[in-house]
Amino acid sequence: QLQLVESGGGLVQPGGSLRLSCTASGFTLASFVIGWFRQAPGKEREGVACISSGDGRTNYGDSVKGRFTVSRDYARNMVYLQMNSLKPEDIAVYYCAADVRDYFCSGPIIEEYDYWGQGTQVTVSS
Repeated sequence: QLQLVESGGGLVQPGGSLRLSCTASGFTLASFVIGWFRQAPGKEREGVACISSGDGRTNYGDSVKGRFTVSRDYARNMVYLQMNSLKPEDIAVYYCAADVRDYFCSGPIIEEYDYWGQGTQVTVSS
């Protein structure tokens, strides 16, 4: 069973940065499309970013384009979400997820993801 674990959430001031990490034990994340999602209180879960297996192609939600960057660290078996210029509207629980059926990411689209982490809280406040 693929188990994903997120880390790196916390409290940051508006305009600040955080880097979230996603890892898994016993599985090579580079083999899977990895997506990042978030869910704010009272709102539906939305796709933030994803990275393809193989060529590392990335895709981003409109609300984070130009501010967030998803990347892989193959040596550490990690996927990162670098979040810059954070805003109060970025407050949410952030999840990483794995799509084990595809090679390329799009969206990301929630229904395409098979395995999910437990999430990490990101709070943006002064």
